[in-house]
Amino acid sequence: MTTRFRLGKLIATPGALEAAPSREALMKLVQRHASGDWGDLDPQDKAENELSLREGFRILSAYELEGTRYWIITEADRSATTILLPEEY
Repeated sequence: MTTRFRLGKLIATPGALEAAPSREALMKLVQRHASGDWGDLDPQDKAENELSLREGFRILSAYELEGTRYWIITEADRSATTILLPEEY
């Protein structure tokens, strides 16, 4: 898999871990995020992520897995990537 940016430390919130069908399923979402597949974002948010890659801003992806929505956020300094449920933000 080709990654487009560093993920830093990988963190998952308790809610994301509890809701996920498996940790492997979450890792597949992280792989999509790292490869630049931003998931279920509108075109404007996808364009914002492309700008964030160039300028070093925070990156957000959104995915749905078995009826649950997950966000994956990589910090601007690329020190950490967090998997969370939107209501945990």
